[in-house]
Amino acid sequence: MTATLPPARPLVGRFIRLDPYDPSDVPELHRALAKPEVFAGGYGGGPAGLPADFAAYERFALTQWHLGPLHLPWTIRLVGGPDDGAVVGTTSLGDLDLRNEGAHIGWTAYDPRVWGTAVNPEAKLLLLGLAFDHGFGRVKIQADSVNARSRAAIEKLGATFEGIARHDKRRADGSWRDTAIYSVLAEEWPAVRAGLEARVAAFDATPVVE
Repeated sequence: MTATLPPARPLVGRFIRLDPYDPSDVPELHRALAKPEVFAGGYGGGPAGLPADFAAYERFALTQWHLGPLHLPWTIRLVGGPDDGAVVGTTSLGDLDLRNEGAHIGWTAYDPRVWGTAVNPEAKLLLLGLAFDHGFGRVKIQADSVNARSRAAIEKLGATFEGIARHDKRRADGSWRDTAIYSVLAEEWPAVRAGLEARVAAFDATPVVE
């Protein structure tokens, strides 16, 4: 089965909504993500990639969300409660290889206020579901090899560790990053989905933002 390009449409969960990225989202994304602790783990090339001001963040946006038709970026908003609609992050389904049924969930960052909440597992539940529903056979998720927090989160999703790609890409400071690569295969998806659904269900039905 050859994969098909998923539509750029909202994905709505219990706690969050993934809206197709629009350039008008940049001010809210800047408020949520332009923080040292977000870039410290490797997002945007690491600490040196943190934009100095809003104008620099607008330039940074061009490298994150304007990567062509085989890259589908979303803006993540909260659903329900007093913070309904608040932007708390971004993620993408990219590197879409329709012939070989490969996809990559990445370019992901969250407002630190929602770290450790339902936001990440539900975002992965929605995006993995979208990919496998459109015929993809393998979805890659990766992180800087030294980013223990992100790697632990990926492992907690139920993704399988495939190995380290050494000397994989440059960080913003010019150093070379080794990348830890994980994946979920279509045949593994039912078990991974059940685990993610159970994790999301365990959260109380209250706003996840602190």
